[in-house]
Amino acid sequence: MRCLPKIFELDAHVADLIAAGEVVERPASVVKELMENSIDSGAGIITVEITSGGMTYMRVTDNGCGIAPEDVKTAFLRHATSKLRGAEGLESIGTLGFRGEALAAIAAVSRIELLTRETGAAEGVSLTLEAGEFRAMSPAGCPEGTTIIVRDLFFNTPARLKFMKSDRAESSGVASAALRCALSHPEVSVRFIRDGKPEFHTPGDSRTDSCVYSLFGREITAGLLNAESSDERISVAGFVSDPSAARGNRSYQFFFVNGRPIRSLILQAALEKAFENTLPSGRFPACMLYITASPGSVDVNVHPAKTEVKFASDKQVFDGVYYAARGAIERGAAERGAGADDAGFRTRSTESGSGAGTAAHLNAEGGKWEPGGRSAGAARDSFKSMQIDEYRRAYNSIDKNLYKDKTSNTNSSQLPSVGIISESPASQLSNFSIYTSVDQLRVIGEALNTYIIVEYRSSVWLIDKHAAHERIHFDALKSGGFEPMSQALIAPVICRLGREDAALLLEEADMLENLGFTVESFGDDAVAVRRIPAEIDISDAEPALSEICAELGRGGAASPAGLDNIYKMIACKAAIKAGKSSTAAELEALAKRVMSGEVSQCPHGRPVAIEMTKAMLDKSFKRI
Repeated sequence: MRCLPKIFELDAHVADLIAAGEVVERPASVVKELMENSIDSGAGIITVEITSGGMTYMRVTDNGCGIAPEDVKTAFLRHATSKLRGAEGLESIGTLGFRGEALAAIAAVSRIELLTRETGAAEGVSLTLEAGEFRAMSPAGCPEGTTIIVRDLFFNTPARLKFMKSDRAESSGVASAALRCALSHPEVSVRFIRDGKPEFHTPGDSRTDSCVYSLFGREITAGLLNAESSDERISVAGFVSDPSAARGNRSYQFFFVNGRPIRSLILQAALEKAFENTLPSGRFPACMLYITASPGSVDVNVHPAKTEVKFASDKQVFDGVYYAARGAIERGAAERGAGADDAGFRTRSTESGSGAGTAAHLNAEGGKWEPGGRSAGAARDSFKSMQIDEYRRAYNSIDKNLYKDKTSNTNSSQLPSVGIISESPASQLSNFSIYTSVDQLRVIGEALNTYIIVEYRSSVWLIDKHAAHERIHFDALKSGGFEPMSQALIAPVICRLGREDAALLLEEADMLENLGFTVESFGDDAVAVRRIPAEIDISDAEPALSEICAELGRGGAASPAGLDNIYKMIACKAAIKAGKSSTAAELEALAKRVMSGEVSQCPHGRPVAIEMTKAMLDKSFKRI
């Protein structure tokens, strides 16, 4: 029997490092905590500056109330806060920060410089810390407000450094954190500077519409609808996207509860329920929704980073978001039906701070633009006009006449794998092989444009052509010698996936190239797709990359299982679709690979073919 070692109290420094690990995961966590402190201090202007992804330098400056000289050291002690006095205060928290852990946690794993001056004070205070230890403190001349500089994050915890991503990915994470804070408080002007270059600047005029416009620009804001609902317990206001302006992922879904940016599966489910039957598979609504509830009905003390909350009534909040979004969709449809102008925000109220905006306000920047970006029709037109490069064959080519020669006696072991060259690139099936050793096989035809009917020896087989082709693609992707066939696009597909997802894709550009995608940076939150796998429809490019992003976010590229998930997704989108007619040659090639035993299950484990023996059929028809 194993006995536990003797229990003892951890060293204070080790305890601080453990606590820091709960609050400070990466540079974005630091910026989030510091910005929330600035907002709580009453700041109207906040400037965030970073270099090298924030790992070497982060600076947050505000014009808030500042910190009194006698409180400066106390502010960096664990569980020291000005925002909570007793347990009863936990029931009605009205500030963003309240735990008193942020500054202590950040200081424990970095080098900090603080400059602060109270409003109306003659002079300020300068303080420096290293790994949580005070180094120096002195009077200083500085503007009213607070400036905190964080250098060399995790310098004393090298084990944490190996989990950090590239500078590009970390800086995108910081930008996203700053954007969420800016979006949550449109009354605060937020400026974000990365490596010396300004990236965004919100006006701080308390108008949600102008804040959204300054952060996302015309393309996103043009496709937004005003959303609102309220009762005596909860109110919801903000914007949801028109169904025609849906996105390829959920990176443009922003939820705020009492001014706090949060993640919530309940709110996400309510939003997407409202859009049920209005969006195709793989498309997601965007939103910027602000939920206001009594502090006592929301528990914000359930997560160290305060990114999750617990509601007293999930149904109440679900209904509020659902009816706000559903009402916006119905009003938008009614306005379009009445011939309303679709340019700009489609809103009714123009009151400042109400979360509403007008077309005139948005059009002040220039001419009229199309809402929602590229339409499905535009995507189809682009597909028709795209340029297909010369296909690089992963396998040796073979004369089409082989498909017509049903009496060939060539041994299958001497035949190379082949690519079937069809008349149009859109219907091309690649990476098929012919196995002429599969004798007594006769393709009878195809049922429902989905199942291949095959007579083989003394049985009739039904083969799911999509599942079979999907498996062929999956195996080809996993093989080390696979060379993808790509199609170059005359006009690149612009995928606005959000800052972090765009950075993830660019970090894995080489892996994507191996899959047949060529992506380039296109602004801070988007990528331009120049090439896509030959068998993937152009309309599937953004959904495919969105799914790859989701897997990369879970560390997909770093594990065999994660890579398999990416391969499965690509194989599924590249495979011939059920319901689409196929040529006799394509059906025969698939059937022979299945009946040879090479393909037995799809990548998800489902069967590819089912057998009905002659005996089974005879019994069913009572012939025996």
